[in-house]
Amino acid sequence: MFYYVLKYVLLGPLLRLMFRPRIEGLDHVPAEGAAIIAGNHLSFSDHFVMPAILKRRITFLAKAEYFTGPGVRGRLTAWFFRSAGQIPVDRSGKEAGRAAVREGLGVLARGELLGIYPEGTRSHDGRLYKGKVGVAAMAIGAGVPVVPCAMIGTFDAQPPGQKLPSIRKITIRFGPALDFSRYEGMEGEKAALRAVTDEIMYEVLRLSGQEYVDRYAADVKAEAAKAKARRFRRRPPVS
Repeated sequence: MFYYVLKYVLLGPLLRLMFRPRIEGLDHVPAEGAAIIAGNHLSFSDHFVMPAILKRRITFLAKAEYFTGPGVRGRLTAWFFRSAGQIPVDRSGKEAGRAAVREGLGVLARGELLGIYPEGTRSHDGRLYKGKVGVAAMAIGAGVPVVPCAMIGTFDAQPPGQKLPSIRKITIRFGPALDFSRYEGMEGEKAALRAVTDEIMYEVLRLSGQEYVDRYAADVKAEAAKAKARRFRRRPPVS
């Protein structure tokens, strides 16, 4: 119930007013039945803008940190995500990845829409990064179509570190559904998972027009953080 109150009464109208989203290709999203919406991830706002414009309810796999934050703000964030029907995902290792796939397959088994960001984390610089293969495992395992989606403009509206989004126009673009039935029974084969994931990411790239980086975003972020820490340690003390 809270999901629909949020969508139609509270957050949805506000987001439409702030972002005035231009929606392209919405008819590519199936009107019924299970499907995966796989998109780029540029901003914290992405979690809310896409559900606000879809005609159907969508469940996202959200990082577990949103459900375990400290203090009042952390508890409010956790309550919000749980109330909106989002599923926490631990991103700390292979077993965590398998658990995320199981959760996603459960959503699809109920005939629902599942939202996932194959990059696994928000882009820190607006570029599109290599996709992780969990999306392929779910698409093949459940035998469902994958609708590629591109969020355009949300990075500028709310870049990393900005707590509240700016008021600006964005575009949400959906592409034709991708059919991976030819890979039936191959969800355990690495080559098949990589091929499906790369096809999905290519379609997201085509829709978004982003620069592509053939590396995982989490690895690039970690390297940037280490470099920043080294520069900080070398900085001379202030006298």
